[in-house]
Amino acid sequence: MLRAIVIGSPGAGKSTFARKLRDTAHLPLYYLDMLWHKPDQTTISKEEFDAALQELLKKDRWIIDGNYLRTLEIRLQACDTVFLLDYPVKDCLLGAESRIGKTREDLPWVETKLDDEFKQWILDFPKEQLPQIYKLLQVYHAHKNIHVFHSRQEADAYLTALPVGSIL
Repeated sequence: MLRAIVIGSPGAGKSTFARKLRDTAHLPLYYLDMLWHKPDQTTISKEEFDAALQELLKKDRWIIDGNYLRTLEIRLQACDTVFLLDYPVKDCLLGAESRIGKTREDLPWVETKLDDEFKQWILDFPKEQLPQIYKLLQVYHAHKNIHVFHSRQEADAYLTALPVGSIL
């Protein structure tokens, strides 16, 4: 594992998993939310985002955290390992709620509430995005190391089993 992506619903804990993976595998970690969002809660253009993502993908080693379905296929082409956190909606909603008011290294501002639009995105994720993700994973499964976790316990067990400093 030299180039890994961590994907899944908002609130699933992608960033937390990615940090633990970084600390174990000693790979640099990049957050797509930090590329896309500005501290004033606006975003950069799609063209700027795509250019910044292309620069990341040129690097030899990385973990990239974030769903961003529009760019998933180019990340799948570039990575060797995929971690999909396919958790129940209720767990994702609780995860999103638990980070309200907390400073995070993966977002350039502190969330003050779980707004209705974001909550709806989480509720719709299993119907709207997850089928597309699984379809893409099927295309690349023969050439990628794909790990799908259905609970935080499964993901934590995987991380616990990795030797520190390992690149598996």
